[in-house]
Amino acid sequence: MNYENNNWIWEGIYYYPNVFGALMVTAALLGLSTSFFGGIGVHLPLPYSWSNMGIFDKKKSGKRRVRVYMDGCFDLMHYGHANALRQAKALGDELVVGLVSDEEILANKGPPVLSMEERLALVSGLKWVDEVITEAPYAITEEFLNRLFHEYKIDYVIHGDDPCMLPDGTDAYAAAKKAGRYKQIKRTEGVSSTDIVGRIMSSLRDPTNCDDHNGADERRQEENQSKSSYISQFLPTSQRIVQFSNGKAPGPNARIVYIDGAFDLFHAGHVEILKRARKLGDFLLVGIHSDETVSGHRGNHYPIMHLHERSLSVLACRHVDEVIIGAPWQITKDMITTFDISVVVHGTVAENSLYNESDSYEVPKNMGIFHLLESPKDITTTSVAQRIMANHEAYMKRNAKKGLSEQRYYEEKKYVSGE
Repeated sequence: MNYENNNWIWEGIYYYPNVFGALMVTAALLGLSTSFFGGIGVHLPLPYSWSNMGIFDKKKSGKRRVRVYMDGCFDLMHYGHANALRQAKALGDELVVGLVSDEEILANKGPPVLSMEERLALVSGLKWVDEVITEAPYAITEEFLNRLFHEYKIDYVIHGDDPCMLPDGTDAYAAAKKAGRYKQIKRTEGVSSTDIVGRIMSSLRDPTNCDDHNGADERRQEENQSKSSYISQFLPTSQRIVQFSNGKAPGPNARIVYIDGAFDLFHAGHVEILKRARKLGDFLLVGIHSDETVSGHRGNHYPIMHLHERSLSVLACRHVDEVIIGAPWQITKDMITTFDISVVVHGTVAENSLYNESDSYEVPKNMGIFHLLESPKDITTTSVAQRIMANHEAYMKRNAKKGLSEQRYYEEKKYVSGE
């Protein structure tokens, strides 16, 4: 007997010994009766018949899916957030995300950059998220923990190995840890919302502000040093790209939709336009312009996020099937043929180019496959950056406060471990 092909028998013996015994006796009697009646061959497909009766499906169908919970502000959504949620989903079957309210963020961290509506669009647009709880508290109290366990059927609370301290210095996840229902994931190195705010502040600060003042050269030098400190430390690997990718090719005769752009500071407007583009076909291919292309058309201040960071953010979106990393500005006939593109789309809301140049969509327009897609939101990378610049003092204080908190945490951790 092949054990691998007959696991249903052994599971039946273990979980249903009485039922299984009775069925075996019945089978034996059937065997005797067939021999008694002149050796008539009665070959019942017993395994198939019994499995159809649903007797041995109880273990499989009755196994409750593991539900895990991860919360956060998810302000200025980036690939680090996406990777955290990807890791969290891997620890269970269903991922429920708690989205901290604007009021809670303001009270504990400072003013949020994105509104609840915008953050909700970003989080729910991630391919690993199954459910979102809005207005989640910043600190998981015992009362809220009981709601998670009983109302939302959560098995484990997940958080990264970076500190999450309340204003009074206590651990925001102390209650979950005390209950023994806490699991930790590895933080994605090289990026944080604090880091992104710093990049924006250093790269978009108007250099003319220090003209005609004493010490202008020194201040420019300080700004350049500050800007260099915010250069991305992210080291892309093929494994990370595979982790984010769907790994699926378009099917036969699939209608492939193509949309391109910088997708810098991935925001709610990007999610919504990608969602609409995906509905126009069976497979959504997204072209992501190189850093040099973005800088050449929008100025040296852009992009805020470099090519591989932007690629991961787009790949994490549930509406995207595949990306072209470093897509050309001009869409050519050869490119359309190579990728078997059926329709090329472009949103009505986009960043302006610095130069009057030839239409990059001229070829698909002449082929009759270009479609101008109404953008559902008017948010852009520039408008997000301008929000931060308009409230730069508040964000600088927020960054400094968080930086000190993280520094204190890691120093204490290093001391405890004896490093």
